[in-house]
Amino acid sequence: MKKLGVVITDGVGFRNYVMSDFLKEASKQFDSVIVYSGLPKSAYKSIENSNIIIKELTVFNEPKLTWFFRKWKEVAHLKKYQNFFGMKASLALGYPSNNSLRSLLIKFIYAITSIFNTSKSILFIEKLQFLSFSTHKVTKEYVKILKEDIPTHLFFTHQRPPYLAPFLYVALKLKIPTTTFIFSWDNLASKGRMLGSFNHFMVWSNLMKEELLYFYPNVKPNDVKVVGTPQFEPYVLDRYTMNENDFFSKFKLDTSKKILCYSCADVSIGKNDPIVISVIAKAIRNKSINEQVQLIVRTSPAEDESRFKEVKNEFPEIIWNVPKWILTRENHIERWSQRIPLEEDIRDLRALLTYSAISINMCSTMSLDFMLFNKPVINTVFGTKNNGLYDDQKFLNYDHYKKVIESGAVVIAKNEYELISAINNELTAPEKRKQQREKLIALQISKELKGTSKRIAENLAL
Repeated sequence: MKKLGVVITDGVGFRNYVMSDFLKEASKQFDSVIVYSGLPKSAYKSIENSNIIIKELTVFNEPKLTWFFRKWKEVAHLKKYQNFFGMKASLALGYPSNNSLRSLLIKFIYAITSIFNTSKSILFIEKLQFLSFSTHKVTKEYVKILKEDIPTHLFFTHQRPPYLAPFLYVALKLKIPTTTFIFSWDNLASKGRMLGSFNHFMVWSNLMKEELLYFYPNVKPNDVKVVGTPQFEPYVLDRYTMNENDFFSKFKLDTSKKILCYSCADVSIGKNDPIVISVIAKAIRNKSINEQVQLIVRTSPAEDESRFKEVKNEFPEIIWNVPKWILTRENHIERWSQRIPLEEDIRDLRALLTYSAISINMCSTMSLDFMLFNKPVINTVFGTKNNGLYDDQKFLNYDHYKKVIESGAVVIAKNEYELISAINNELTAPEKRKQQREKLIALQISKELKGTSKRIAENLAL
C-alpha cells in the first residue's frame, strides 16, 4: 500500500493544502492519506473522503536544552549568510537588549557562531538538538504513531516550525522518506535554519531552487522539484468565484466608483498601516485623486481589526474586509497559528483581487496575488530609521523583494505625495506595467496555477 502522511502545522497550511485540491489529488495517487495535524481534529470536519484519516499531534514544547541547540543552529545559519540583508536584519532583530539569563545565552550563541558557522558545525549542532529530545515523551508518542501507521512517504507542508523537529527525527530514524515544501518566497534568504535535514524538497520556482541549493549546499539538485505553490490555486478553482453584483452588494460598494484596496500586514511589521490608510482616505475626501474611487481595507488574517479603531471612527466611509478566520484552539504556544479560514473568506479575497482597480500594500506577498489578476501594485514604505515611523523601508533591501523592485512591476511610494501621485498614474494607465508583472510572476511562480495540487501529489508519488 502507498500511504502518504501529510504534516499540516497551522492555518495557512490548512488553507493551502485542505482548501485547495491537494487532498483530493493525493487521494488519487495514494491508497490512503493521513493528515498529521498541528490543528485540532475538529478543524477538518468538512473532509468526507473515506481514505483520508486525521490525526491530531500532541504539541511539543521545547525543553531548555533543545531550545539552546536549536537557537544555536538558527543563528549559525544566519551568521554564515549575513552578507544577505534579510539575514543580517534577522540577526539584528534577534539580539537581546537586556541581560537576563536567556539573553546572556543568546549573546553567547551570537559570539560563538561568529567563529563556528560552517555547514559541518551546523549539522553537528542539529545532531545535538535532536539528541536532546530523543527520549522526550512526545517523541516516544510520535514513534508509536509512525510505527503503527508506517506511511510510505511523509510530506511536511512547512519547513520551519521547530515544534515539528521530533516528528522529523522519528521519520528519519524509521527511514521513512520525507519531503518538505518551502513555505514562502522570503524563507530562504531571510530566515534561520529549517527544522532539519529532509530527503526531498518542493519549491515555487526555478529561482527558489537556485536559492535552496545556495543556502543548503548539502542538498542535491535532483532532490528538488519545482512545482509552483498551492497558495494561489484557489484563484483558479470554480468553487471560490463570486460575481460582481454579489461582491458590490455584500460590501456595500458603489458601482460607479473604482476600488482601491489596501491590504495590511500584521502589527509586528505593519505599524504604519493606520497612517497610510488615513492618507488615502483624506486624499479621497479632498479630491486629490483624479477619479471617483472608494477604499476597502483588508486586515491581516493573523489579527483582528482592533488597532484600527481610531481610523474607523475618523473615516466611517472606509469599507473593511476583516478576514473570516476562526480560532480553533486557545492554549497554544503560537496562538495565531490556530486560526483557519472559512471558504467564505477565500471567495471574498478572490473577489477583491478580481474587482479592485489598484492594490496598495507594504511589500507583501499580496503584491503577487494582485499581479496574478493583472492589477497595478503600489508598495508604501513611509518609515525610515530617522523619521519617527516604523522603519519599513528596510524591506526594500531584502533579497526577495529587491527582485520585485528591480523588475519594475511595482511602484514604490515613500511618502504621501508619492503615494497619491502613484494612485493617479496607475488609474490613468493600469496596463503600463503589465509585461513587468507577467515576467515577475513567471520568475516567482514557475508553474501554472491550474493543476498545482495534482503536480505536487504526482511528484510525491514518484
